[in-house]
Amino acid sequence: MPIDELDASGRTFLAGYWKQPSSHPTSMTLPLNKKYRPMDAMPASELPAGPEWQYEPKWDGFHCLAFRDGKRVDLQSKAGKPLTRYFPELATALTALPAKQFVLDGEIVIPQDGGLSFDQLLMRIHPAASRVLKLSKQSPATFIVFDLLVDEKGKSLVNLPLHARCEQLERFARKYFSKNKSICLSPVAEDVSVAREWFHMGVGLDGVIAKRRDLPYQSGERTGMQKIKKQRTADCVVGGFRYLEKSPLVGSLLLGLYNNEGPLDHVGFTSSIRDEERPAITKRLEKLIKPPGFTGKAPGGLSRWSTKRSAEWQPVKPSLVLEVQFDHFTGGRFRHGTKFLRWRPEKAPRDCTVKQVQRENRSALALL
Repeated sequence: MPIDELDASGRTFLAGYWKQPSSHPTSMTLPLNKKYRPMDAMPASELPAGPEWQYEPKWDGFHCLAFRDGKRVDLQSKAGKPLTRYFPELATALTALPAKQFVLDGEIVIPQDGGLSFDQLLMRIHPAASRVLKLSKQSPATFIVFDLLVDEKGKSLVNLPLHARCEQLERFARKYFSKNKSICLSPVAEDVSVAREWFHMGVGLDGVIAKRRDLPYQSGERTGMQKIKKQRTADCVVGGFRYLEKSPLVGSLLLGLYNNEGPLDHVGFTSSIRDEERPAITKRLEKLIKPPGFTGKAPGGLSRWSTKRSAEWQPVKPSLVLEVQFDHFTGGRFRHGTKFLRWRPEKAPRDCTVKQVQRENRSALALL
C-alpha cells in the first residue's frame, strides 16, 4: 500500500521509548514548516548526461523530510503525512544529534539480510504502538540523507543550487553523523558511468536518481530531478485468473514461478489485457480450469479493498506462459502489477523459475 494513502493523522507515542516533548511549542520556528513539500522526480527511460547532472542511488524506501527544532522532531512523508510515530528509533537518533535545528531530505529504509526490506517498512504502518515498538527494536530503520534544506543555524538553503547544498550537507554530515549509525549520507556521483554501474547492484536499489546541480530546491515540482528504473522482463506461468468485477470476461492473469524446491508459487498478476482480446483469452482459460493452479504459495483471500467477486480466482492447468515487464521483485512477488508483453508458446512452463528474477547478489548498502 502506498504510504501516502494511509491515515496517519493521529499521534500515539510509544511509552518508555520516545515521546514528543509536551512542553515544546506546537508551532515550528524553522524557516520551513511541515507543509513544505519535497522535490519529486519525473520518470525517464535513460540517464541524462552532462556536467549539469549528478546521480544518486534510488533507495527502496519511504521518501521523507525530517524536521528538528530544539527537542521536537517531525518526520513527514512525501504527501505531508506524519511518520514520526512509526519510526521512533529514527526520532531518537535525530534528537541525539548535537545540531538543534535542521531540515533533512532523505529516505527511510530498513536493512535486512544484506539488502533492504520494503515489506518491513509496510509492517511499521500499524495502529498498535506496542507492535511498532517491537518492530523498531527487531528491525531498526536507517535514514539515508541526500539533501540539507535548513542548516544547524536555522538558515534556509533551498534557494542555493544543488551543488552548494551538497557542500553544506557534506560538512554537516562530517560534523554530526559520525557517531550515529542510524543516519548516513547517500553517495553522489558526477560521472554517469558510475551511475550505470549502480543498475547492476540489485539488492537495495530501485534505480537511479539524476538531479540538476545548477538549480535551487524544487519544492513539490518534478523540474530538475529524474528517476530512471531498470525495466526488466520475466517469463511466467499462468496459474489462475480473475474475472472482471461486473463481467464474465477475464480481468487479470495470476502469475506463477517455480521456486527452488519445485512447487509453483503465485508471484503477482497482470491486468494489462486489451479489451478486444478478453473474450478469446477468457474462452481459452475456461477450458484449462483445473485445481490447484498453484502448488506452492497461492493467492490470498479478501483484502480491505476487494469485494468477494474480485477476490475469487479460478485455478488453471499450468500450461500457458507469457512474458511480462516489471520494475521490482521483492518478498517473493512483483511489487506492482506487471505489463503483459506477449505469449510465449515455445517456452516450457517448468523453465519459468524464480532464478530469472533474482538480481545480482551485491548489496548496495556497501555504498553507504
